Amino acid sequence: MKLLSQIPSWLKNKYLLAAVFFVVWMFFFDPKDWGVAYDKNAKLKELQKTEDHLTGIIKDTKEELEQLKTNARTIEKYAREKYLMKKDNEDLFIVSSAPAN
Repeated sequence: MKLLSQIPSWLKNKYLLAAVFFVVWMFFFDPKDWGVAYDKNAKLKELQKTEDHLTGIIKDTKEELEQLKTNARTIEKYAREKYLMKKDNEDLFIVSSAPAN
């Protein structure tokens, strides 16, 4: 009985003990604890950044497609830059910027 008399009375409160147990359980042992929530929030932010990046790429591609549909000079420029096409009376020189060893 001496051991029980040395414990402060506020630590003997069953409601406080239940609340502390509940908080510890929810923060550390629950399958949906705060660590999982933090990881999911970080993943959500990463996916939102990726979505914004891809939305920008889609917008640029749609603008380029519209230019290709409406402008013949754009088609020629696109073919020359992307597919290295040339006219019959032209010579094509490809200069690469590969590092020298």
